[in-house]
Amino acid sequence: APCLRRSCILCGLGRPGGLREPAAVSLPSPCVNVCRMHAATGWCEGCARTIEEIAAWGRLPDEAKLRVWRQLPERRLRLRALLDAAAPPVPASPPKGPAS
Repeated sequence: APCLRRSCILCGLGRPGGLREPAAVSLPSPCVNVCRMHAATGWCEGCARTIEEIAAWGRLPDEAKLRVWRQLPERRLRLRALLDAAAPPVPASPPKGPAS
């Protein structure tokens, strides 16, 4: 599934010339500073992590962080669909006609 973030660490994994599995470098946090939990999913609406994943991030080994990172694109797609479905409809603009 395509990523919704332009700078996602997963975008190049497994592609020629793309990112490689990290070795000694610690994986960054996926936080985008939109910290609001979605009640139905339990995921942050910004980064799509659970509160448990967010709280433990600094202590997680890179292997566990990578497992979380791999789940985020699908979670973001599901969150986007849920948030779009819950958004109020945009009112239609009145037709433009000749000025009276």
